[in-house]
Amino acid sequence: MHRRASAALSLAAALVTLAVTGCGNDSSTSAPSDSAPAATARPTPTAEPAGVPLTSAALTARLLDESDLGQGYTRQAKSDNSDRDDVTVIGCPALEKLGGNGAAGGELDFPNSAEVTFSYARGSGSEVAEELYSDTVDKLGPNTRTVFEAMTGCPLYQVVVGDAPIAVATQKLPAPALGDEAWSQLLTFTAGGRDTVMKQTAVRSGSVLVVLSGSPALVDTHLTRAVDKARG
Repeated sequence: MHRRASAALSLAAALVTLAVTGCGNDSSTSAPSDSAPAATARPTPTAEPAGVPLTSAALTARLLDESDLGQGYTRQAKSDNSDRDDVTVIGCPALEKLGGNGAAGGELDFPNSAEVTFSYARGSGSEVAEELYSDTVDKLGPNTRTVFEAMTGCPLYQVVVGDAPIAVATQKLPAPALGDEAWSQLLTFTAGGRDTVMKQTAVRSGSVLVVLSGSPALVDTHLTRAVDKARG
């Protein structure tokens, strides 16, 4: 269960991080124009045989960048998960079964990964985070499916980070028609009387998993481009 527990930690980590650090409670952020400036010269991601896991370096080359997103985006410093040890999940046996810290922190236990987070200046504190993972298909698909089923299986639970309680409401969303498998969920975090609505969508294409988290409008706007680029 260690691999699946670590997966639960990572898939929810981006959501909890964005919510706690102030992604904003504006769930109606306008989607930016799909037009992007001409891409600057950079190495072309190398195509790999289908089903072969990619290295972390190869995944990094396939992350979204400013030229993919368009104007108004700023790359954020990588978050530090070291302060997420003191996390408790209350009211969701499925997440508790996957791991005591199953709602925040940690790294997904697939061997290769890359991540990036952008803030969007035109939305009230909005952000979008991308995570790429790679492993063999027989591990990547089933483990991701287990984690999403656990996270959406509890419509309402609580996460306590240190001594700060955060109420989490989940809603399973229709999966996009992308890749070989896909999952999507909408989460509302409530802390200190403030609600933050976040969307998280994961798409597996062969041995690569794309996870996009953040403002619902931004996730919807950039998901197809993220999946296309991750395919190489």
